[in-house]
Amino acid sequence: MAFDGRLLAGVSVLASVVESGSFTRAGEILGLTASGVSRSVSRLEERIGVRLLDRSTRSLRLTSEGARLYELATPHLSGIEEAADAAAGAVGQVRGVLRASVNALFARNVLAPRLPHFAARHPELRLVLVQQPDAGDLVAEGVDVAIRFGPQPDSAMSLRLLLETRVLTVASPAYLAARGRPDAPGDLTGHECIQFLDPQRGRPFEWEFQAPSETVVVKTSGRFTFTDPETMVQACLSGLGIAQVLAFAVDRHLAAGSLVDLFPDWPNETFPLYAVRPSRRLPSAKVEAFLTFCEEIAAASEAGRTASRG
Repeated sequence: MAFDGRLLAGVSVLASVVESGSFTRAGEILGLTASGVSRSVSRLEERIGVRLLDRSTRSLRLTSEGARLYELATPHLSGIEEAADAAAGAVGQVRGVLRASVNALFARNVLAPRLPHFAARHPELRLVLVQQPDAGDLVAEGVDVAIRFGPQPDSAMSLRLLLETRVLTVASPAYLAARGRPDAPGDLTGHECIQFLDPQRGRPFEWEFQAPSETVVVKTSGRFTFTDPETMVQACLSGLGIAQVLAFAVDRHLAAGSLVDLFPDWPNETFPLYAVRPSRRLPSAKVEAFLTFCEEIAAASEAGRTASRG
């Protein structure tokens, strides 16, 4: 069979349909209409003479022939993309569109204030920041890289640790005046403890406390559970209860005295921040540029926090 660009284009479209799960989502990623995606797949089927997708009003499913084509072709598509990225990187150019799913807490407190520096460093790169649940499917959403807090599940994703930030247990002066200040982590069992939902497990995080020579887990309870950290911090500021939060999210409130760090003698509990990519292959030039920048600002943020404590 003579090779031409139409065959490569058709296979690329098929891969996008498989990875996104629908013609509509594939079209959004590729900049095509859903009907345009469908026609491209149909032309590919006509060209190679086999049916690749079983279509219904509710689902798409690869035929055995389609699954075989996808299995054999996708590594070569990845190789072509990597070759193009390497060629662009060889002349020092970072360009194109980068779709990044960034944890909202990191985006607001660390990334957004420093984005002008990123824009100046890479003037030919367009950055699209999307809001996506931490358990979301990067491939299905067409995301190049995600920045996520917490331990990540075992998968084919590539992980890079960006930082480990302190976990603090805080309350407002108003709450402490009304309910008293706990002297030790174990005293929390008698307090209103605001819970935060772990998106990976679908239940609230455990409250763990670490000192240089001791680790304890305290079973806490409370009537209020949140999935948005900013909302939880605001509720804590209002006197709703005691919360466990990431240090960089409450620096200004601690400095102003509107929140109190209850257990400064238990400073060793930390929470990891990871960069997550859909492939274990080498990152593209644009992804590497974004990861390098995130590593720099994460390290600078933690260094500044350490210096202020000292």
